[in-house]
Amino acid sequence: MNVKRLQGFLGCANPIFRGDVLLIGALLVLMAHSSGAATVADAKSADKAIAQAPAGMVLVPGGEFMMGGDSKFSRPDEQPVHRVKVDPFWMDATEVTNAEFRRFVEATKYVTTAEKAPRMEDIMSQLPPGSPAPPPESLKPGALVFASPKSEGEYWWKWVDGADWRHPDGPASNIDGKDDYPVVQVSWYDAQAYAKWAGKRLPTEAEWEFAARGGLKGKTYVWGNEDPNHGKPKANVWQGSFPQKDLGGDGHKGASKVRTFAANGYGLYDMAGNVWEWVQDWYRADAYAQFPGKSLLENPQGPPDSYDPDEPYIQKRTQRGGSFLCDENICASFRPSARMKSSPDTGLVHSGFRCVRSVQTALGSASIQMLVPDEN
Repeated sequence: MNVKRLQGFLGCANPIFRGDVLLIGALLVLMAHSSGAATVADAKSADKAIAQAPAGMVLVPGGEFMMGGDSKFSRPDEQPVHRVKVDPFWMDATEVTNAEFRRFVEATKYVTTAEKAPRMEDIMSQLPPGSPAPPPESLKPGALVFASPKSEGEYWWKWVDGADWRHPDGPASNIDGKDDYPVVQVSWYDAQAYAKWAGKRLPTEAEWEFAARGGLKGKTYVWGNEDPNHGKPKANVWQGSFPQKDLGGDGHKGASKVRTFAANGYGLYDMAGNVWEWVQDWYRADAYAQFPGKSLLENPQGPPDSYDPDEPYIQKRTQRGGSFLCDENICASFRPSARMKSSPDTGLVHSGFRCVRSVQTALGSASIQMLVPDEN
């Protein structure tokens, strides 16, 4: 096997975990050196860097893919499908858990958005001109909580004072015994703060979608094309009539522990369902329509601003992956191409995040060249 073939193997292999990285990294170093692809110094540097793979993270090899969706479930903001290339990067194998977020809060004394009272100026900036101001006494710390409607036409989201990451459904709830569950009720700002503290960052939309596909091409779901409700449960999603009753056919009503369901081809868990995940990008409904003349987009960072025609006065960031509230008919957003949007100061009972780290940060340029397949 030559260097190029081994590099190619990295792009289609089973999940690459710490031990695998050590083994494959050593092979790459030796073979690259023997073929003249790297100097002895580069080989030593690469070997040392690869051995320091970030704990809890999976290597996503990077490459080209078709971003967006054209299935029967796809929405206009997922189109047109377009060619994208991303560099290799490390990604958290799971969504950030309550235990991990607690360590961050204890180390930094960080106070999340939901734990602070909303500011009047922030609320008014998100409303159409001339809208009446809410009464000042209503501006209390809290977040949005899901509640199955009891009558036709009743809205299923409720603002609950005192809801936050420690009390996802309100003051009477808690996360006792849920260290391995994804942290929720965190805003985009909270996710950014955690990522910075951890020496990581939020993924771009392009990185997230490439990672979610797990090496599969043109498939509707992260596991392929099989209906999510056929066979063995594949993800934590809604079964039943939404929003009235979740039958819990997958064994869960609400969030589930990370690693409950099978990982995708890159060794990443819950890239479909469980909780939505914040990504770096601003949300624009027409983001993809801005690239019709581009034959290949390399490492796109998303649009420079936000625009949602449904709520044009609210600046929004993008979320990916779907959640336990997504059903097969109304939502159907547990697909790798599906996009969701929310204001960056919003906490939700079904929203969390995971982080990435650029390969450059962990490995250095010599190792990157050995991890990226040679096109020649």
